[in-house]
Amino acid sequence: MTRTAAPSDGGEKVERAGSSGIGAGRPGFLWAAPAAVFFGLFAIVPLLMVAVLSFASWDGLGDPEFTGLDNWKQLLDDPVMIKSLWLSVLLTVLGVVVQTPLSILLGVWAAGHQRNRAVLSAIYFVPMLLSVAAVSVLWRAVLDPNFGVPAQAAWLFGDGNLFGRQASAIGVLVFVSTWQFTPLHTLIYQGAARAVPPVLYQAAQIDGAGTVRRFFHITLPQLRNSIITSMILMVVGGLTTFDTVLILTQGGPGSDTTISAYYMYQKAFKSFDYGAASAIALLLVLVSTVISLIVVRLSGYDKMRSTMEGL
Repeated sequence: MTRTAAPSDGGEKVERAGSSGIGAGRPGFLWAAPAAVFFGLFAIVPLLMVAVLSFASWDGLGDPEFTGLDNWKQLLDDPVMIKSLWLSVLLTVLGVVVQTPLSILLGVWAAGHQRNRAVLSAIYFVPMLLSVAAVSVLWRAVLDPNFGVPAQAAWLFGDGNLFGRQASAIGVLVFVSTWQFTPLHTLIYQGAARAVPPVLYQAAQIDGAGTVRRFFHITLPQLRNSIITSMILMVVGGLTTFDTVLILTQGGPGSDTTISAYYMYQKAFKSFDYGAASAIALLLVLVSTVISLIVVRLSGYDKMRSTMEGL
């Protein structure tokens, strides 16, 4: 509610924000202008340039030549492109399925008050400090079939060549991504779990609800918004994964781990076909956007108005 002060000398009434504070001190558009300009220059403009280049033929030298839909027709008829798109979706789905429950459990645990929790959480978050390239080089050395762990544990890894078969190579990619990025999503869930009102747990405990029941009936519903946000980040990150594949498998064996982002790299920097590479990049943007919108729509996230988790 608002209250009205006494009329001023000019006869005007001055409205002041009430105790609710709604609308008080809300920043205007100028506050967002620097970020909007930065986003426009380094995101929107390059995206538009890629969109234009996807309808042209260009080898990096000279002027691009407009070719219409030739690049798109070529991609639709390219079996490697279709396979790479399905591999990208597969890796993304596996990443979501593995990382989501693991990061939720770790995040809820890290939000508690267990002994040595802070020390263990700090150690667990170390992978977040490393670059994707550094992590990939590290695990490439650890899993090397000649000198790494698989070579010393043939009873577990067989011939030790985890990168020589599609199933094991995909498993390695999922494992490495999980090892590095689960801490990020754990941090999201840790903050969300700490925001859950303690009175809910106290009321449930009075009603006789155990730990497992409180987790499924209180914690998970309260983490709904964070779960959706985390899943969208996983989807976008999974579809645009590149560094890990480049260093660990290089798309092999054969083309069994050639995902769309890596195939885009091959088209641009090995075949010098920047038109086709731009078409792949634009296709990834469209697929990521569509999947993210589907997740938001099906979850009802777009209809939530409350700023409190799960309400």
